[in-house]
Amino acid sequence: MAVRQRLTPAQREQFERDGFLVVRKVFTDDEVKGLCDTFMRLHALGLQGALDWYRPTPPTQTDDPLKIYPRIMHPHRYDETARRYMLDDRLLDILADLFGEEPMAAQSMFYFKPPGARGQALHQDNFYLKAHPGTCMAAWVAIDPADEENGGMMVVPGTHRMDIVCPEEADPNESFTTHFVPPPAGTQPILVPLEAGDVLFFNGSLIHGSPPNRSRHRFRRAFICHYVGTSCTKIARYYLPLYLRDGRTIDLPVNEWGGPCGEEFPEPKGPH
Repeated sequence: MAVRQRLTPAQREQFERDGFLVVRKVFTDDEVKGLCDTFMRLHALGLQGALDWYRPTPPTQTDDPLKIYPRIMHPHRYDETARRYMLDDRLLDILADLFGEEPMAAQSMFYFKPPGARGQALHQDNFYLKAHPGTCMAAWVAIDPADEENGGMMVVPGTHRMDIVCPEEADPNESFTTHFVPPPAGTQPILVPLEAGDVLFFNGSLIHGSPPNRSRHRFRRAFICHYVGTSCTKIARYYLPLYLRDGRTIDLPVNEWGGPCGEEFPEPKGPH
């Protein structure tokens, strides 16, 4: 039986204080390459029209890198490799420590973020998942090294203690998403440099985002999953069914709450 990965008291204390935690080299170089190869293959199949759930735009028809390489949403529903890594014990054991209870998987995504791609304005994930009670958590697996040049992750430490707030409009020249949550007075975003195989875990209320990929040749690919604890009783419709550690699925009542914006954004399509 594999040794279960547990966090140290210092790691748990840092997560409680800052709202995020980096765990280095959760996945090996070979595993990261396997994940990368899987999604590059799915991208190639999508360009050929071989997938009905993922349709990138051929480069002959657009100059927008994010249309050529759009994110893949919920690949665990269609691909066994994505589902296996979403439910990997190494992620789930760390999340169990952070939640204080067993996690359930709600979402998977793969971001290619090719050279020249816009970033994603600062936001809070639980604005979209609407997990209740409590919040969701993310496990952000770096497939490539992520740094300032290629649009690495930015977080605003301590903002996980905030309520979910109604976002403002994002700058479309910098962000491919429309929502922007400004950091509160006295706080500012910091870069979280990551190497391939590292995992950034963060609270669903933490303000986070990323700048554009300003490199000329480097991707900033990431496999990203969201989870809730077993005490969660409601979640937004888009994230059902939830997946248990053993692969079984479970449905919860849908959280119809409109959030801090009322019904202005009644059912947004997931964290971006």
